[in-house]
Amino acid sequence: MKLGSVSPLLGLVGKLALHAPLSTEDRLGLLELPYDLRPYDAGSYLLREGDKPDRCSMLVSGLAYRHKINSDGHRQIVSILIAGEVYDLQQLHLSTADSNVQSLTRCEVATISHDALRTLVSERPSVAHALFALTIVELSMSREWTLNIGRRDARTRTAHFLCEFAFRLDKRGLPHGQPYELPMTQEQMGDALGLTPVHINRTIKALVQDGLIGHSKRGVTIPDWGSLVSEAGFNSRYLHMDATASRA
Repeated sequence: MKLGSVSPLLGLVGKLALHAPLSTEDRLGLLELPYDLRPYDAGSYLLREGDKPDRCSMLVSGLAYRHKINSDGHRQIVSILIAGEVYDLQQLHLSTADSNVQSLTRCEVATISHDALRTLVSERPSVAHALFALTIVELSMSREWTLNIGRRDARTRTAHFLCEFAFRLDKRGLPHGQPYELPMTQEQMGDALGLTPVHINRTIKALVQDGLIGHSKRGVTIPDWGSLVSEAGFNSRYLHMDATASRA
């Protein structure tokens, strides 16, 4: 890291600190990891199923999504990734990637060699604990996404998706109640929620008409957080961010 510059790994430190305590020495160890930084255009593949990476990669800026494709070529989006999140942490222990990660927006990615990360976690057990906690939280989120698609109706699952996205961005410092970018097409939202683009369009319009959200071309505003939370049945417990302050 150059003198006076801000390390892109600060996002990783902040993300880990949401889920586990980190000492000053832990934080410094993370910030001193060697990394490479690379930009990607929107729509780029950051990871492909079958890849065997020797580095872990973190979104420094922008948004991405993880997806699976079945034998018929149909896509299921299984998670949205925001800045500060490592999207292939499991490859520290599993050699072959079993999903695809693709950028939603133009983004920057910092990569850290497996060897450097393994050395750090062997020296700093608290960092190892934090990385393990991060992986467990991803599993918790996957369970909630399964429930959302399997047992909530279209209106409720869409509202829940918007609540989760806003809550996670708020934890990244976005002022509560401010518009946030949702750079997803209706097809992409449909692939995340198990709905057709037409159904997504109709559901978004209904939420707008009922005053639960404001919606522009690619921006969403939540004028009354409590009302949308109630509509969605949203509880942030599964995100395990209560170490700071929870809104739900």
